[in-house]
Amino acid sequence: MKKYLMLLLMLFSFLLLASCNNKNSTIDNSADKKEEAKDYLYEGKNVYFAAPLFSQSEREYNLKIVHILESHGYKVFLPQRDGFLAPELQGKTEQDIKTMIFNKDYEEVKKADIIFMLLDGRAPDEGACVELGIAYESGKRCYGFKSDARSVELNMDLNPMISECFIHLFYNLDGEALINDLEEYLNNNKL
Repeated sequence: MKKYLMLLLMLFSFLLLASCNNKNSTIDNSADKKEEAKDYLYEGKNVYFAAPLFSQSEREYNLKIVHILESHGYKVFLPQRDGFLAPELQGKTEQDIKTMIFNKDYEEVKKADIIFMLLDGRAPDEGACVELGIAYESGKRCYGFKSDARSVELNMDLNPMISECFIHLFYNLDGEALINDLEEYLNNNKL
């Protein structure tokens, strides 16, 4: 019986490995998506800003970055300013609040041409990761912005499932220098 189970396990492992090897296009998907994005690069200036927004300092930093994007002609949807915040939806049920926030943010991600994601924190914000996934799969141009080294492990600063979505990742451990880097980039390039 043991030999039979081992044989089945080996067969299953072989089939799984073969299945993964036949999906090499999945590995190249990131490169394909980036090439697709380059094909229509610079078309559309609607930005969805994905970031944590749960503390005053997070909201202030978000506004600083959004101000730079808007001063360069981008129309930015900033959920803390343009969407719904749960504390402001008093009198609604928890389910109504979740549905309203999800539907509004989903709709705005789908309408955007670009997603600009703030990656600071021990781990990127869960909601922003979902928004990035929706945007990436929809063929949006994706950019990351990071000034925090807390997630560095195994010599990888970001999970590859996140980092490989980005056309460009702005990274500097000095938050003010990072904002200056963005300003300089936008003076010479389009998103």
